[in-house]
Formats: sequence, C-alpha cells, structure tokens
Amino acid sequence: MVSSTEYGSHTWELLLKVDHQHEDVEKEFLLPVTGDLHVGGLMLKLVEQIKKAQDWSDYAFWWEQKKCWLLKTHWTLDKCGVQADAKLIFTTQHKMLRLRLPNMKTVRLKVSFSSMVFRAVSDICKMLNIRRSEELSLLKQSEGTLKKKKKKDKNSKEPATEDILNLDNSPVSSGLPANPGLYSKTMTPVYDPVSGSPASSTITWFSDGSLTEQNCSILALSHPNCSPETLAEMYQPRTLADKAKLNAGWLDSSRSLMEQGVQEEDQLLLRFKYYTFFDLNPKYDAVRINQIYEQARWAILLEEIDCTEEEMLIFAALQAYHVSKLSLSSETQDSTCESEVDEVEAALSNLEVTLEGGNKSNILEDITDIPKLADNLKLVRPKKLALKAIKTYWFVFRDTSISYFKNKESAQGEPIEKLNLKGCEVVPDVNVAAKKFGIKLLIPVADGMNEVYLRCDNEDQYARWMAACVLASKGRTMADSSYQPEVQKILSFLQMKNWTMCSQTASEPENVDMKPECFVSPRYTKKFKSKQLTARILEAHQNVSQMSLVEAKLRFIQAWQSLPEFGLSYYIVRFKGSKKDDVLGVSYNRLIRIDMATGDPITTWRFSNMKQWNVNWEIRQVAIEFDQNVFIAFTCLSADCKIIHEYIGGYIFLSTRSKDHNETLDEELFHKLTGGQD
Repeated sequence: MVSSTEYGSHTWELLLKVDHQHEDVEKEFLLPVTGDLHVGGLMLKLVEQIKKAQDWSDYAFWWEQKKCWLLKTHWTLDKCGVQADAKLIFTTQHKMLRLRLPNMKTVRLKVSFSSMVFRAVSDICKMLNIRRSEELSLLKQSEGTLKKKKKKDKNSKEPATEDILNLDNSPVSSGLPANPGLYSKTMTPVYDPVSGSPASSTITWFSDGSLTEQNCSILALSHPNCSPETLAEMYQPRTLADKAKLNAGWLDSSRSLMEQGVQEEDQLLLRFKYYTFFDLNPKYDAVRINQIYEQARWAILLEEIDCTEEEMLIFAALQAYHVSKLSLSSETQDSTCESEVDEVEAALSNLEVTLEGGNKSNILEDITDIPKLADNLKLVRPKKLALKAIKTYWFVFRDTSISYFKNKESAQGEPIEKLNLKGCEVVPDVNVAAKKFGIKLLIPVADGMNEVYLRCDNEDQYARWMAACVLASKGRTMADSSYQPEVQKILSFLQMKNWTMCSQTASEPENVDMKPECFVSPRYTKKFKSKQLTARILEAHQNVSQMSLVEAKLRFIQAWQSLPEFGLSYYIVRFKGSKKDDVLGVSYNRLIRIDMATGDPITTWRFSNMKQWNVNWEIRQVAIEFDQNVFIAFTCLSADCKIIHEYIGGYIFLSTRSKDHNETLDEELFHKLTGGQD
C-alpha cells in the first residue's frame, strides 16, 4: 500500500483543453498525472473523463507554448518534457483550409495540420488530381504584396466567398490519406486531349472523393480573364526588390502548418514552386497543365516576368483563343464528356508516347558522331560610349565551346578566341518583324561576366546555334538527344511570332467582342489604344487559331519557358565581404548574383559544379563550395535563409527523378536535402 502523501509526491495536475463542438461538455479538464505516463495513456484518461461517445482518432495533443505536436504516443510525459505548466490542447489534426490556386480560384478542403507540409501538399494534390506534387508548395502572401489593396480590404472577402469551391467531403476529412487509386499508373483519370475535360468513364474513380465532374472541369478548364480595373488593383512588382517579396512567404516543407502559425480557415496560395515540370502528359494532366498555364498567364499579366512587346502579343493571342473557344456553346464539351475511353487502350497509347525514342541507327549515330556547327556569324562587342563593333567571322561550335576565325580558310589554324559556354547565361535577342536574330552570351570570368553578342542571318541558323548554346550552358553537347527537340521548340516559337496581317481576320465574329486590355499587362494597355491592341492581337492570333485548347496551353507554357527570366526566384542577400545588398536569382540549375540597381547578372554558379552547401543556423548564413576552390557565403535579407536552402536541395532532389521509377517519392531523401538542422 502507498500512502496518500507518497502518492501525492509523484503525481501532479495537468490542465488539458479540449477543442470540441459539444456545448454540454466542459472544455477544460484538470487531470492528475505522473511523469512516466505515456501520451497515449493521457489521451485515454482524457477521453474517459469527457464521457462523450464519438470518433476521437483524428485528435492529438498540441503543445501551445512549444508550438509542437505530441504525435509519438508511446513517449512518456517526462521524455516529451511536459511539466505542470504545460498548456496542451486536445484538437483535430485535420482542419479546414482555404487554398488560392494558380487560376485564382479558391478551394476549401480539409488538410492535415500535423503532417509536414511536403506530405500535406502531396495529399492536397491527390484530392485535386495534380500529379507530381513535389513541384508545388504552399505560400503565405506577404504583407508587402497586399498594400495596393488596402482601400478595399473590407470588401475583399465578399467576392472570394462567392468563388469558393467546397471540397470538405474528401477522404482526408476522416484523417485518411487520399485514395491511392487516383495516383496509380492504371487508374489515372483520362482527359479529352482537345478540350481538357475529363472522360465520363473515368469520373467514377472519383466516387469516393469530392472531385466531381463539375469540379474537375473548374480546375481543368480556363475561364475568362478579369477586368482591366481588377487587374490594375492587383500587386505588380516594379523592381527586383518587389519581385523578391513574392518569394518571401514559402512555408517550410519539413514542418507542419500548425508549427508555422497557420490557423483553421486561413488562406494560403498553392503554387508551382519548382519550375521543372516533369513528364507533362495531356492525357492525364489536364488539371496540372491548366494550373501551370494559369500561373504563367498571371505572371505575365502582372509583370512578374519581363517579356518583349512581340512576346506579349503572342501570349495575348493564345489567351484570347482560349476564351473564344470557351465562349462557344457548351455542346463541344458535352460531346467530349459523353465519349467513353477504354482504360487499357489509353494506357497502351500513353506507353507508346512515353517510350518513343527514335530508331537504333540514330542512337548509334549519336555515339559515333561528334556534331559541330560551322557558319558565318556577326560578332558584336559592346564598347565604351555606347558604340558597338560589328564584324563577320567564321564560327565553329564543337562540344561546349565556340571558336571563331577570320574566315573559313583559316579555320585549320589557331582561332582568334575560344569561348567556353559551360555555365554561361544565354539570352535571346530576337525581333522577327525586324529580321533580328541575336544571341546574347554572358560568359563567367574571374571578375564577373564577359558579354558577347552573336547575330544570325535567319531563323534556321538562329534556332541551330541558340539550341547549341542553351545545351552547352548546361554542360551538354549537340550529341545530346534533346538537341533536335530544342531546335524545333525554338523554330515553333519563332513561327508564332512571324505573322502577317490578314483582312479577313479582323472580321471573324468570335473576336468582335474581345477586350484586349484583359490579355496584356497594364504597361501595354497604356502604350496602345484599344483598337490598335485588338488589331495586333488578331495578327498574332492567325498562327495559333488551329490549335486545340490543350495544345495552345502547352504552347503558352513553352513560350513562357523560353523567356530569359523564366524559373528565377529572387531574394535580397548580402554576400560575405560585400558592403552592399545584391539580388540572388535561384533557378533549377544555377544561382545568379544580380546587381540590384541595374538588374545585370554579375556571376553565375551552376549546381552541377557544386561540391557541398551548408547553413550556419546561428548567424543564418548559407555557405556553398563549388569546383576549382570557389567559395561563396551570404545572408538572406528578404526571407529566412531556410527558404533558399530548401530551394537548392529541392532542385537537386527533383533532378534525381526518372520515368523508370514508380510514382512513389523518396520523401526521406527530400528532407535530407532540404530539412537542415534548426
């Protein structure tokens, strides 16, 4: 027998708060506990005390002061560090969250607030039928990007409420992961490749979830643009510092939503964080393709990425075409939904597309041949006082280097100069209407970047040399299998830019009511009158008018990927030893140091040359070591350094993906590369 005094010395009282909706049940309980009581035992004691029959399986303890979940139910209170002053809340792990998708639609769904964000995003993407969830993440909109909306803050919630798509009956609501069938190779929903609408025979796979045919169409189909007035009210970055604000709010993928201060019914942005869109397939990726297209569209409209006037008109023509197709009668969409798709036939067809790789003779040719380019090109070297020296030389492109000679006859001797393009920046300088086909090369040298401009004579020559330069910058040669597709992609984009005005185009009835201000950024709305814009968009529209919806979206994405600034996420940093702030651009294969005042790149470092990177968490400094004893270190001023650390590790993780592997991600490897040690 143990005396009451001895019992009291080992027992202490713990205040527990229960988050439930029962009005007739208390919300606070004071329980006598001991340090060797495990968390699961504490749950049992509390539920017995509540005396209310319900499913408590989704409940867990949230430690308010420490901002952490007590999910290891076999751990004792002593091991967890829980003492009498601890405030524990017994609450659900899955809560309602509002997500603003790239197409500006808001969905409301139940999400795990206790899982790491990486896992939570994976579950969200399964619910929305977006493959390759590792490319997306959750973003908190920073206060700086909301300043323009201050005057209308009070009314801002009203229109958002009308636009909310409720998905609160999803499988995750019960605390279970989403139906794995949605993600498997054989049970992936099939979409009509023309309209992007889901085939009705596959919608039955969603029967256990909440993504009905109607909801699926909302996510997979484009909708008319907002008015120019609404567009003008949205945040538009003017400088690199403004662009850095857009990337400051990424959530930590290795921590839960609750640990990062996210509350129930909060609104977050679901965005493509990593710009490496792997294995895009129109047959299965209608939702994914549409959301990528929408993210690209808004980035261009809000001038988050720069593009030329010619390119803006191409983007406007592709957008206008989407809207004109969608404004047609819904008969087209209805008929496509009625068509039954054979699952086996679709799987075999997809396999055929995936495995398509050319004949054996081409493969042998790639191995034995050392491809090279040789042509007369103009070399343009910038000089002082804004003068330029332009001269024609005989250029030879071999492996990843360009050599140039006085003429073709002297090509057997020593070149005037040999330029190694590995790690360089390649920027297109093209105006099809003016027959200008230039390639700007920024080649890393010891004290910064060496600028070289090449001028080509025509589209074909430009496409071949540009493709070779792009591959060489990544350390690949023309023997690489991606060279010919790259040439075709460039030619295709040039063809879209190459239009001539046709009198019949302006009279097309489907274009009469077009409001051009909805399809271009405000800068171009101010520059041109409405009629001028309409005429120019209709000119550009001729080259895309025969495309299907999905094809036009893919072409839009392709054109977006061709822009020099594509895939760059900006951060304001201070490099070690520097007295001024710089901008760091993070891309899928490199880091770029950029002068904040001029926007000019100073130095580029390729991930392929990186030996190691680490973070000093005490002083929040990122340190990176590259080949040839190159060391850099910087602190991040516009965001937490963990975000940049995760970006680098995330891109390296994504580079390990392969079509040969199944769709199961190595989550452990992701956290190893991105988690860090706080």
